[in-house]
Amino acid sequence: MAQALALVDALKRELKSRGITYADLAGRIGMSEASVKRMFSQKNFTLQRLDDILKATDIRLGDIAAQGGEEAVLISELSHAQEKEIMGDPLLLLVAVSVLNQLSVAQIVDSYQVSEADVVRQLARLDRIGILELLPNNRIKLLVSRTFRWLPNGPIQAYFREQAFGDYLDSHFDGEHESIRLVNVMLSRESIVSLLGRLKQVAKEFADQHRADARLPFDERFAMSFMLAARPWMPRQFKAMLRQKPPASRVVRGK
Repeated sequence: MAQALALVDALKRELKSRGITYADLAGRIGMSEASVKRMFSQKNFTLQRLDDILKATDIRLGDIAAQGGEEAVLISELSHAQEKEIMGDPLLLLVAVSVLNQLSVAQIVDSYQVSEADVVRQLARLDRIGILELLPNNRIKLLVSRTFRWLPNGPIQAYFREQAFGDYLDSHFDGEHESIRLVNVMLSRESIVSLLGRLKQVAKEFADQHRADARLPFDERFAMSFMLAARPWMPRQFKAMLRQKPPASRVVRGK
């Protein structure tokens, strides 16, 4: 079952990379757009329907099968010790983030004050750690899945919380390609669960777009940082003014 689900995910990524929307696909295979969306969200395909989609989009089954099988063996996160090793060397961290952003050795050297020999040495370390495979002629094959993330509360996330967040938020967010929104709302538990689910989907789509755009020339891609956050919160001065309520067990009810 897991392999079948991975196959559907690979098909969705291939459609997106080719610019084929659900509406486009619906027209090609004689279905409504709503039915196509439901089919993909439920990941419920008949073999005949899968064959119809592949014929209508000129996608080869072998291509998406290879993607689905490969995804199943890729790593989604590192160990605490591996992250700590990366954090222990600023150059290693720089090279790790660069290759995760699909930069080649030449592009790293062109972008930063570092020699090709230094980059290759760091790539060899990342090969040993397991993030990538260093191929002949210094080509790079990433070994991380599309769901790869740094460990929650791990060394690298701690670094960004302590040092990078202040730098990242030190902006009016009114420049080109900048935006920030802070929305305070009151929601039910069910709505909160739904909201968090949608935010995770947005993050996944952001990562998928990153991989699709990796096919573009280097000078047509730009560094973009995207931060999603949601938690129960109010300003400290508001919390200080909250009315203190006695524990429920101490409330005396009148007769």
